[in-house]
Amino acid sequence: MGKATQGRIVHDFNVANYVGTDPLPRDQEQSRRLHEPEQMLTSIDPITGRDIEHLERRPCHIDGNVTMYFESEETRQQYLDMPLDHPFRLVDNPTDEGYDEG
Repeated sequence: MGKATQGRIVHDFNVANYVGTDPLPRDQEQSRRLHEPEQMLTSIDPITGRDIEHLERRPCHIDGNVTMYFESEETRQQYLDMPLDHPFRLVDNPTDEGYDEG
């Protein structure tokens, strides 16, 4: 240990009102891992669940910043025809005992 750093406390974590105000080098700029990527691409057909190779001539659907590829135009149309809401009605809960209905 050199004499210049000997006896010098950089951070005293035992102090009751310690505030870590010195940013670490990794915190100098905003992390890009915390945010959603600008464009997302999926090569797994959401209907069949199969991985798709050679995306050049495959049908796709762009929804916001997500591009989904499909195996065929039929599976693409099945995806577009799916209802947005739940496909069947939930059973009624006549007794209010705090149970969720779904």
